[in-house]
Amino acid sequence: MNFLRIFCMGFRMALEQANQPIKSAVASKLPAPTEAPRVSPFSDDVPFQLGKSKFDLSTYSGRVLHFFNVIDPRTLFTSDSELKNAQALLTAYKSGWLPSGIGNKELWEAQKIVQSMVHPDTGDTIPMPFRMSGYVPFGSPIVAGLLLPNPTLGSIIFWQWLNQSHNACVNYCNRNATKPTSTSQFVQGYLGAVTAAVGVAVGINQMIARAKGISPATRSVLQKFVPFPAVCTANVLNVFLMRRQELKTGVEVYDKSLRVVGVSKVAAYDAIKDTALTRIVLPAPIYTIPPIIMATLERTSLFKRFPRSYLPVNASLGALIFALALPLAIGLFPQESTIPRHKLEKEIQDATTDELLYYNKGL
Repeated sequence: MNFLRIFCMGFRMALEQANQPIKSAVASKLPAPTEAPRVSPFSDDVPFQLGKSKFDLSTYSGRVLHFFNVIDPRTLFTSDSELKNAQALLTAYKSGWLPSGIGNKELWEAQKIVQSMVHPDTGDTIPMPFRMSGYVPFGSPIVAGLLLPNPTLGSIIFWQWLNQSHNACVNYCNRNATKPTSTSQFVQGYLGAVTAAVGVAVGINQMIARAKGISPATRSVLQKFVPFPAVCTANVLNVFLMRRQELKTGVEVYDKSLRVVGVSKVAAYDAIKDTALTRIVLPAPIYTIPPIIMATLERTSLFKRFPRSYLPVNASLGALIFALALPLAIGLFPQESTIPRHKLEKEIQDATTDELLYYNKGL
């Protein structure tokens, strides 16, 4: 329950910080600078910026709210004609001409639709189940399957396989397509993740089943936590297998002027490490909080009276926590991460005088 309390407190603090108005200084003829009227990022008056976010991505709270906006499932109901209209509106904005009656609100909404449905590198429409906005709606039934009580061997294998298959498709459809990913690299990452997930889940489940001196009630509770280490192991292995080439070649490091200073293996290590940590944090609340809550609810007279309510309540808890945990996890680290110059390779240190450099962490 301490984990649940910390998780909820952290989420509340993130929202409270993010709801603070954005401050921006404006030029003035007076000696002292003045502040522009404070505009909430939830307001329709936020000036539109093409390719940018309404939220401050330099803060954790801003990134969390940005990703809440990205995974908004309402965009799944956008029709093809609405998508074309949104693309046409953004094209008109680029050309410097806008239809009458179009303001910041309409431009932000158009950009949200396009970014949620169209791959930025290929221009292809992403299939609905594999969009970031579809990750929670289509992934929640899988979470419910992984959280089923007293799973059979076949059930464990099926749900772990389905979970890693869905993750692989989401990762591929939202990949960075500026650098091609070989088919063999993708297949290795997928097979490695499936093998790890199934192996760890089956192995731990068998250990619990064969353990002596454990009561049936304790054994049942322990089995409910098996998906967590299995999913974490698979996620970390998948990140390493898919991006191990970066450890050999490095990633581009650039300065504040976006000038590429060099290619760094140190930055690549940090990028993969932070991504792997995110993949561990994400499943933590999803596969630990529902079992804790359900273990408590099972003891209540209401659940003893209506035992069939277990599955829908368990599935609803998993979906709710999934929806909350996703932006909280992927917002942990900025997409554009920073690294001090003195931590980088000597040739990069010699190539610039900037004390802080940048690189793309990836998701």
